[in-house]
Amino acid sequence: MVQIAAGYGLVLICATVIIIADVILKQASVNGAETASPEVGLASALYVASAVIWFLSMRYVSLMQASVAYTMFSLVALCAVGALVYGDPMRLREMAGLTCAVLAVVLLIRVT
Repeated sequence: MVQIAAGYGLVLICATVIIIADVILKQASVNGAETASPEVGLASALYVASAVIWFLSMRYVSLMQASVAYTMFSLVALCAVGALVYGDPMRLREMAGLTCAVLAVVLLIRVT
């Protein structure tokens, strides 16, 4: 059970790092930043860091579990950021998608 928690914890950290990088890139694009800007460099460094964290998570959970959990964490967080920060609408369709993502993770959790 500790290994599962460690794996999902690392996946959550990885997703959080990616989300921060995505928000930095979104804000940079909104502000008209160039490709060689410090914001793009920072986001790129965060993507590299997330790859290392992803590698570490694979020691504790299967690729299937990690990928579904990562997708769910990212989907929920980026939908929240989009709705709260950028005013993206949250319709029934989006809510149904979020519900399916959460259910997929619940179905894939294996306690050994």
